[in-house]
Amino acid sequence: MTVNVHTVHFDADAKLMDHVEKKVAKLSQHHDRIMRVDVFLKLDNVVHQIKDKIAEIRVTIPRHELFVKQSTKSFEESFDLALDSILVQIKKVKEKQLV
Repeated sequence: MTVNVHTVHFDADAKLMDHVEKKVAKLSQHHDRIMRVDVFLKLDNVVHQIKDKIAEIRVTIPRHELFVKQSTKSFEESFDLALDSILVQIKKVKEKQLV
């Protein structure tokens, strides 16, 4: 599983990067054929005022590409909500493959 973390228009601190990498590593427990995970962390700028922090996660599984986007006031919360949503999608894909 290849993991890419992209920060758009800012530099993430080590604490945030560790948080993201630890949580993404656990995805392989839910599906053994995950090929790639892309995490995008972005700032939502509205006329030079930082409004929200956006986390997007794209997971590539053979024959499936899953995507989720969340925005809140902190990157950790946005990422955790997005991760929960992507886990639901991964479980649905796995259930359909087993049927």
